[in-house]
Amino acid sequence: DLEFEIVECWLNGTKHEDPEVMADYGDIFETKPDAEQRRLGAFALKQFKAYKLAAGKTAKSILISCSTRLAPFAIDEVLEITSYDELHLDKLGDELSALFIIISDTDATFNFLVAIMYSQLFNLLCTKADNSPGGKLDYHVRCLLDEFANIGEIPQFEKLIATIRSREISASIILQAKSQLKAIYKDNADTIEGNCDTMLFLGGKEKSTLKEISESLGKETIDSFNTSTNRGQSESYGMNYQKLGKELKSQDELAVMDGGKCILQLRGVRPFFSDKFDITRHKQYPMLLDDNPEMGFNIEKYVSDKKAMRLRLSRQEKFTGYGVDMTDAGQEVTAVSAKETDNADTAISEETEEKEIYVGF
Repeated sequence: DLEFEIVECWLNGTKHEDPEVMADYGDIFETKPDAEQRRLGAFALKQFKAYKLAAGKTAKSILISCSTRLAPFAIDEVLEITSYDELHLDKLGDELSALFIIISDTDATFNFLVAIMYSQLFNLLCTKADNSPGGKLDYHVRCLLDEFANIGEIPQFEKLIATIRSREISASIILQAKSQLKAIYKDNADTIEGNCDTMLFLGGKEKSTLKEISESLGKETIDSFNTSTNRGQSESYGMNYQKLGKELKSQDELAVMDGGKCILQLRGVRPFFSDKFDITRHKQYPMLLDDNPEMGFNIEKYVSDKKAMRLRLSRQEKFTGYGVDMTDAGQEVTAVSAKETDNADTAISEETEEKEIYVGF
């Protein structure tokens, strides 16, 4: 409460009525808040005052709920991942690139991080496409969502899947069975499936999936011949000819479908019953770990190489920092010598070789 009172007084340009408080927080009032601090401070004050309207037990319940929801961020590794941005999701549509999101398929503790990432990805790319000429991205962005049921629920995905196509964004949803989609998105599962123009069935035994695919494939026309023979004092013969409809693929036929076959349903054309592609025949197959063990990706070496590229300065190294004055009075570039700083970590020896660091702005 006291800290928010100090913030409110600082934003309003007034001083706290308690002299002891002013003695402890007097340093804050030596500077005036800028426009960004006023905006963020006003927002924080509104939320805090709304929280203070709750009764004692309700306020405690709010704090407990908030603390529970934010508990994963108390882990150092999660805090380190979310403290800065190195993915640059809004740049995926600007150049040819590949981003791999690898998560555990057995432990769903941190799946919410991936769901947040996908939500930000779609929102950023859609906003970028809307602000681009023609309302499209420069490069088509395709999301291969393998094990889609294990990454958690993406907020408003049923709306995103219906609107991202026109912006040069597509999503390939990969599931073991259709029931997994219904378990997560419930009533919106049919909406998501209806916005997918292509369905590729690789095989399976889940009953509801087999039933839906069998019905969607339609029927074929077959000829039925029935013969009959009556034996008595005079023997007679009969033949009955009919045209009937039969499922193109029945459920039992789909269940025992050859593992080397697949069924492709594309909007506007009849389904295809085709062979699966033999990956070993691909010209770049030797680049995979399955064929060449030397092609394995060493994540530890990659991270160590990245860290080695970071600049490290010792206390004996001399450098010069540059700043930019972007005020209306004059946009001048001013050089500030690092030896003028009071930071002990950047103390400079006059006898050392001078080095300069150019900071992009």
